[in-house]
Amino acid sequence: MEQVEESGGWGALDDLPGNPMMWILIISELLVFGAFFLSFGVSRMLDPVGFGQSQALLDGVYGGVNTIVLITSGFLCAVAVETKSIQRARGLLAGAIALGGVFGVIKMIEYGDKFDHGIGIETDTFFTLFFLMTGFHFLHVIFGMILLGIGIWKPRRDVLETVCAFWHMVDLIWVLLYPLVYLAR
Repeated sequence: MEQVEESGGWGALDDLPGNPMMWILIISELLVFGAFFLSFGVSRMLDPVGFGQSQALLDGVYGGVNTIVLITSGFLCAVAVETKSIQRARGLLAGAIALGGVFGVIKMIEYGDKFDHGIGIETDTFFTLFFLMTGFHFLHVIFGMILLGIGIWKPRRDVLETVCAFWHMVDLIWVLLYPLVYLAR
């Protein structure tokens, strides 16, 4: 008699890599960021001139470098999940954490530059949304770095898949956020 493979009870989530609870978190975070993106888009439509003037005060290089940094860190995570060597996986995750730190340093320099020029969260609607969206994303970077640290501590495949899935979500959000906030006119 053929044995039927037991499902974990998560339906379609059973087929995704890592722990299904992480995918529930990822989906919920994507919905939150989707609401941010929608709010940003509607606000831009209501005040295109104000948004254009404020957006011109951003330095796209900061966001561009941070995009390269996060994509590279995501690549390191992807390789870490696929490697057969625990030491190599740990090294790759450490590299991804270091790049997360680079992202944070660049973000703090960018925020400092804005504050030095008298620009803050209450400057206008654009900068309110800028600081909320990028700040919320930055918190996800920090949390993701902690998760990657757990991956270094317990480098089992299921753990690596779980923590790297979250890190890829962080990458994805930035890849959407950067052009929307910094580039789209």
